[in-house]
Amino acid sequence: MVRSTSSSKTPSSRASAGKSGSASKTSASWLKEHFDDQYVQRSWQDGYRSRASYKLLELDEKAKLFRRGMSVIDLGAAPGGWSQVAAEKVGDSGLVIASDILEMDALVGVEFVCGDFTEEEVLEAILATLAGRPVDLVMSDMAPNMSGMAAIDQPQAMYLVELALDLARQTLAPGGNFLAKVFQGEGFDDYLKELRSSFARVVTRKPDASRARSREVYLLAEKFHG
Repeated sequence: MVRSTSSSKTPSSRASAGKSGSASKTSASWLKEHFDDQYVQRSWQDGYRSRASYKLLELDEKAKLFRRGMSVIDLGAAPGGWSQVAAEKVGDSGLVIASDILEMDALVGVEFVCGDFTEEEVLEAILATLAGRPVDLVMSDMAPNMSGMAAIDQPQAMYLVELALDLARQTLAPGGNFLAKVFQGEGFDDYLKELRSSFARVVTRKPDASRARSREVYLLAEKFHG
């Protein structure tokens, strides 16, 4: 962003100041909504790193995603809410590999790969951590930095879930499952077709912990057959 170094209050600079004030009000409103959120408050009480843990817990309650000893890949993992749940569910005999472009504090039972998943070396690091072990569940909660412009955000979001599906196809054991956050919009129906070509069953879920106004849904693709 280029900022003017002029100290004079031009009409445009006054307009910018007004927008800044409006943005501050919006930020304050968001923060209030966030801290008042029942799932945020529950995460503090239960020791989870984010409200997203409750999305996965609800999805698991309905679909029985986890079992002891499973191998799980968690994409878009930071700050670790999903990885926490997965590590609890698979136990000491299981394996959870988490990856995110952001740093994440260590979690017991979780191997973390930090980097941009769109880059080949990050994929290679995930595969190296697997060391040939077949995967039972690939999860993706990835999302791009949202601009608020659907024409930009939607293609970027779909690109990420396409990459996640590529990894799932590469690593899943026969009968394995794939869970991904997807935003409804352009490319969604084509992505559903892609999933149905590789899995026996695909269902759409909207957990209670997902904010009602969000376009996000979770696609659960079960019983991978290649």
